Amino acid sequence: MDKAHDEERAGTAAFLKTQVRAALIEQRLALPDRLQRADLLQRVMRFWLVGRPDTVIGAYWPIKGEFDPLPALHRWKEDGELMEEPQRRRIGLPVVDRETKTLSFHVWYPGCPMENDAYDIPKPKDTELIVPTLLFVPCLGYSAGGYRLGYGGGFYDRTLAALEPRPFTVGLGFANGFIDDFEPEAHDVPLDAILNDNGVVWPVG
Repeated sequence: MDKAHDEERAGTAAFLKTQVRAALIEQRLALPDRLQRADLLQRVMRFWLVGRPDTVIGAYWPIKGEFDPLPALHRWKEDGELMEEPQRRRIGLPVVDRETKTLSFHVWYPGCPMENDAYDIPKPKDTELIVPTLLFVPCLGYSAGGYRLGYGGGFYDRTLAALEPRPFTVGLGFANGFIDDFEPEAHDVPLDAILNDNGVVWPVG
């Protein structure tokens, strides 16, 4: 009886998450001020990066109305080259391993050769494999405690479980993605920080 009840609850939770994901995507695509919000989040991200020691950062190619982190990262890369002691800063974009359903990160730069992966998302073509110490992750939704709602594929969860050492993880999303009553599941691992167009959401204070 308990097992059947647990399975029913899990099924209900999965159905509700699917509904929330669909609603959040629709809402994000319809944001009338998405460009203004994106400009604000670019600024938040650039300020947040000041003073970080990282020289290798992983990010993502934006889809479905996601915030685009690449302009801010390109500026970060250029800033490193202008320092008194220039740093070789590198940006990586994910490449999906179809068998393990995990992500590896390959060098990206503006104008680098790209090709679509198995999910029709652009990825760097034949560029160097790198291991980020800081990883920017797209948030469809997010909640208190640093928890993220993605698209349900589990790619980032599996990747973070496999990466050693684990990179510092930062979620990026718009303010409308906050979920007040989100209940994390046992396998959900909180992000180290979350930024939105209003500033730092997590950690609080």
